[in-house]
Amino acid sequence: MAKTINDLELKEACVQAAREVIAEQGVEGLSMRDVARRLDISHQAPYRHFPSRDHLLAEIMRRCFEDFANFLDMSAKNHSEDALRGMGDAYMGYAAQKPLEYRLMFGTPWPEPAAHPELVKHAVHAFDVLRQNLLKKHGHQKNAKKQAELEAMFIWSALHGLATIEQSNVMQHLVLSKGVQAHSKDFMMCMIQSALASGKSEEFMNHVV
Repeated sequence: MAKTINDLELKEACVQAAREVIAEQGVEGLSMRDVARRLDISHQAPYRHFPSRDHLLAEIMRRCFEDFANFLDMSAKNHSEDALRGMGDAYMGYAAQKPLEYRLMFGTPWPEPAAHPELVKHAVHAFDVLRQNLLKKHGHQKNAKKQAELEAMFIWSALHGLATIEQSNVMQHLVLSKGVQAHSKDFMMCMIQSALASGKSEEFMNHVV
């Protein structure tokens, strides 16, 4: 006989059960019926809080992005002398510490975003942090916003690329010299800083604007 869970506990129980299903079977294995079965409740009970599987998945992803945004903000406060470096360290640290959440955020097709505005708000936070820090660097110069956004795309692409590669199965099969993997993050951050300091982005902007 299916058990009952009070209404306040039911929502959290469904989210936790869904995360467990995803961890074991991937997003493709998530279903409302499987969540109910795992909790030993009626198949209709999860629908009291989530109209569909997509709504449940969107809530899980929203929480991941919110946690990610808070993690970046805390790191920025602790690295006020070099906010960009602090964010880079935080980004890579989060991906390493919470690989499931990272894959959910950046490796899972989104449910219809128009129906889940909170998900979108937290999802763009990482890019906004980058953009705002770079805008401070460029001040009021011509085309500062566009230049800051191009640089933000460059930095975010580099961070995401390394984080994704380090989580991939192929990483364990690379034949790398001793210390390469251990130093890859610091090397990447050094190259990013060198690229930003080189003036090449200003040169590019002068040609395309």
